[in-house]
Amino acid sequence: MPRIVLSVAVVARSHPPVTQWGSRVLRPAQILPLVPDTPPRTLLSNESGVETWYLGPAELVLYSGEATHYRDNLESGRPSVWVAMPETGDPQAARIHSATVDPYEGEGLAGDVSLVVEALAMPAPLLSAIAEFTQAHFAELPFEKRRRKPVDMDNRAPRILQPEDKWGGRRR
Repeated sequence: MPRIVLSVAVVARSHPPVTQWGSRVLRPAQILPLVPDTPPRTLLSNESGVETWYLGPAELVLYSGEATHYRDNLESGRPSVWVAMPETGDPQAARIHSATVDPYEGEGLAGDVSLVVEALAMPAPLLSAIAEFTQAHFAELPFEKRRRKPVDMDNRAPRILQPEDKWGGRRR
């Protein structure tokens, strides 16, 4: 199965807690189409307590068999990259669990309560690379209506069980 691997960079933001009982939360915030030379988990800025961190690189693996899913993402009106990471408030302990452009895989990741999942806007260079891959590997499957098979009335189970056929009817 043909596949390609695209490397992207993930940027996250950490906001201070809203109340005194809350804790700082780190969430994916942006996708960069090129991986910089900056080491992972580097503080990029701190403005009024809002910290911006470079989390590190992530790989997007595109499989030809999922080209229909990628096309659905591109035609959605807001093409996205889903980034999942374990929930943490400490940027130094943060790591990227996975990144995907498959909307159905992203939806599945969002169901995991131990992960923070964000659908981030897809950068233009990434959009064109995925569109090219999708166009090369997309195959429309024709719709085929299935026909019902006739029922063999002689070999089917009775609709109403006799008392001796029930669990309580067999006594030893």
